[in-house]
Amino acid sequence: MYPDPAFVPVASWLLGDAGASLCTALASTIAPGVLSGDPELLSRIQFAWTITIHIVFASLSVGLAPLIVYFTYKDVKTGSDRYAQLRDFWVKVFALGFVMGTATGIPMSFQFGTNFPIFAEFAGELIGGPLAFEAKMAFFLEAVFLGVLLFGRERVSDRTYVASSVLVAIGAWLSAFWIIVVNAWMQTPQGFDLAGDVATMTDPVAAIVTPRLAWMYVHMQLSAVIAVALLVAGVGAYLLWKHDGDDAWRTAVTIALVVLVISAPVQALQGDAYAKHVEDTQPAKFAAMEAHYETDEGVALHVIAFPRTLEGFTDPRAENLYTLSVPMLVSYLLEGDPGAEVIGLNEFEHTPPVAIVFWSFRIMVGLGMWFIFLGLWGAYRRYQGRLSESDRLLKALMLSTPLGFLAMIAGWYTTEVGRQPWMVQDELLVGESVSPVLTGGEATLSVAAFVVVFGGLFLIALYAFGRLVAAESRRLSTADTKHPTGPEPTSPGSSGAEGGDQ
Repeated sequence: MYPDPAFVPVASWLLGDAGASLCTALASTIAPGVLSGDPELLSRIQFAWTITIHIVFASLSVGLAPLIVYFTYKDVKTGSDRYAQLRDFWVKVFALGFVMGTATGIPMSFQFGTNFPIFAEFAGELIGGPLAFEAKMAFFLEAVFLGVLLFGRERVSDRTYVASSVLVAIGAWLSAFWIIVVNAWMQTPQGFDLAGDVATMTDPVAAIVTPRLAWMYVHMQLSAVIAVALLVAGVGAYLLWKHDGDDAWRTAVTIALVVLVISAPVQALQGDAYAKHVEDTQPAKFAAMEAHYETDEGVALHVIAFPRTLEGFTDPRAENLYTLSVPMLVSYLLEGDPGAEVIGLNEFEHTPPVAIVFWSFRIMVGLGMWFIFLGLWGAYRRYQGRLSESDRLLKALMLSTPLGFLAMIAGWYTTEVGRQPWMVQDELLVGESVSPVLTGGEATLSVAAFVVVFGGLFLIALYAFGRLVAAESRRLSTADTKHPTGPEPTSPGSSGAEGGDQ
């Protein structure tokens, strides 16, 4: 019987009885497949772990690219030391993310052949082109001109140097585009005919420009921009907290807050429209996002929802939830009619794991609301000219540093787990995609290796990033000693340090 009886007292000792009960419920759901060596479940876990690590580095490159263009342009145009300082620091971080993104991304594509060869055979003609374009059109463009950014400041002209930053940004955003093309096709496949067990392309344009492409690409890019804005704001807040007279990092925090206060509300509006598109094209996924089981009219929107029992975490049916809901709002948002009918999960033969989709969606939305508040709070303090004087704001920004990436991961779980059990929506099941010769023992060893290696790479990246921040802090300490700063102006609109980024 699962979980192992030894699990319960250990969990009780570590987490208390309530935490142990929750962990027991979760383990009871997952452990049978893992411990029995189910190749399908283990392959799914391996790919989920791989993309969880990879997406952090990939989104770091995507989100940093526009800021690096801005810092590089301002450095060249103004000759200001603060922009040179910011450019130098964040180009190094970009390079770190690029290297780690490459190291974690290449094995991810190999898993199509090692774990899901039936999928690779089925969809190879549709996904092979975009994956090749991503490597040849985007990756090499980004790699070549990143070298110029890292080592060419004194070796090339100003115009060439700025152009290099632009080309790196184009490469990063093109790379994301071609990957999203593949995933969007898996969500809303079109442009093909079936020839036996193989999808044959009939319309290349339709296969690339799928109904999901624009929605997913905009949402992903905004997510990356928000995540990086929080990262820049968090690092800047930490360095301001320790060195409050530094113009460069006050400028960085100001820019990050401007990006956040614009992008977070736009993301919320785009996400609301995106959800309607999901309901139109993948109604089972939408029903899982709302834990909506029975087809009904006048469906309420759960603003917050908590299970009444611990078992509800793994089976969040509507009747098991304590909710703060807005009556009929889901129906109104979807159809413009508060009495409109919304399809429930019980209408479908194949449904996703509801708990993962339901809770990951709420984590994403809840964090999104926090980002909007944080951006407005920071913008208000900046307007007052009291950005570096607000310890609560600086600490909130520091604590929020990783939350943009957490929200993005939760969004990816909603998207990918919500499609289950389909590998290609309504065309190919995940269970039909797994290699028939893959054994449970091989899958277990593979998952263990990926957890150790990718976990190690992630820790190495965190350590390297921490070293960069620590080095910057030491540099600022030295500068503070050599050039102590006087009192800074605090009135709104002052022309001192708070407004120096204008």
